[in-house]
Amino acid sequence: MSKEKGGFNTQSVHAGCEPDPLHGGVSVPIYQSSTFAFQGVDQGAARFRGEEGGYIYTRMGNPTVAALEGAIASMEGGHAGLATSSGMAAITTVLLTYLEADAHLIGTDSVYGPSRVLVEKHLRRFGVQSDFVDTTNIEHIRAAVRPETRVLYIETPENPTIRLTDIRRCAEIARQHELVLVVDNTFATPVLQRPLELGADIVVHSMTKFLNGHADVVAGIIVTSTEQQRKAVREVLNHHGGCIDPHQAWLVHRGLKTLGLRVAQAQKSALALSEILHGHPAVEWVRYPGASDHPQRELAQKQMDGPGAILCFGVHGGLEAGRLLMEQVKIPTLAVSLGGVETLIEHPASMTHASLTQEARQQAGIDDNLIRLAVGCEDTADLIEDLRGALDVLLRHETLAVGADSD
Repeated sequence: MSKEKGGFNTQSVHAGCEPDPLHGGVSVPIYQSSTFAFQGVDQGAARFRGEEGGYIYTRMGNPTVAALEGAIASMEGGHAGLATSSGMAAITTVLLTYLEADAHLIGTDSVYGPSRVLVEKHLRRFGVQSDFVDTTNIEHIRAAVRPETRVLYIETPENPTIRLTDIRRCAEIARQHELVLVVDNTFATPVLQRPLELGADIVVHSMTKFLNGHADVVAGIIVTSTEQQRKAVREVLNHHGGCIDPHQAWLVHRGLKTLGLRVAQAQKSALALSEILHGHPAVEWVRYPGASDHPQRELAQKQMDGPGAILCFGVHGGLEAGRLLMEQVKIPTLAVSLGGVETLIEHPASMTHASLTQEARQQAGIDDNLIRLAVGCEDTADLIEDLRGALDVLLRHETLAVGADSD
């Protein structure tokens, strides 16, 4: 069996990694160069005309970056990857490629906050129209389609509500109306979900999260399903300038090698923590695709290879009780982002999604008592003990408060 045809972890280790032909190094060299020399004037001209392969200028392509792009394209089952300086640069590049004045986008209402602000505030200034709807209900998508609709942009699982959208059914709608279906696959990663295999046209990731996995890089990537898409997006990326630095690309490529292992450990702990939350009297509700009571568990089992490492929940007592809980836990770090080896906890309504209006947050199901827990790679038993202890403190606090009110 060749390395390229092996299982996911085999691909993670070997994809995009060929020994350095000059010295035989097994790690991809870091080509920390802004520009590349031509052997002659004719070669330079041919490369600029696109008649000859090779590198010109790192904004337009770099060998280290290309190795990373090829690795992730392989993992996603895509045609080509295009690495960017951030997840938002990836999203912006794709939308600038396929939207113009008076064009219309349909998006997931509970999408990552800045993604929605980009469309509703900034692209709107240039005439782009949009409707953000509950894409878990396919009929809402059908109802929002207009003659000028060009892009269907979904995120599944959603950030931070962990609701799921049926990718296959979205692909059917996209084909019927000639839309470009873009899927943000950051939460699931190609370990657990490969949208292109389900009919999506383009996948985007914040590589800052799981793909890199160590909270030390900001980066994004676009994976296309066709050469035509690659050319269209590449042209916009070249001129938009959202390219990734070669050293950052090398760090992400190194992180990819343990992606499957990290996701497996984090998912194992997330499932255990969801069970602790479900059984604790201080908890009002829990949402996790691996839980038996998740209303979309069947869809999760159909389009994902696992429920992932992100969950959200609400505690009795609302925002103040949630604040107390977040300050009581010792192992999770109070910080935004996700997908690193460390467990992170945050309050979306006041942090990652604070840029949305309260009405938009309510529409998307982002309640003020929603807490998002992004589980990392610590020992499961330690995370359980820590979370249970913090919940017990919260329960005692609530009991004391009730007792004080009754005196």
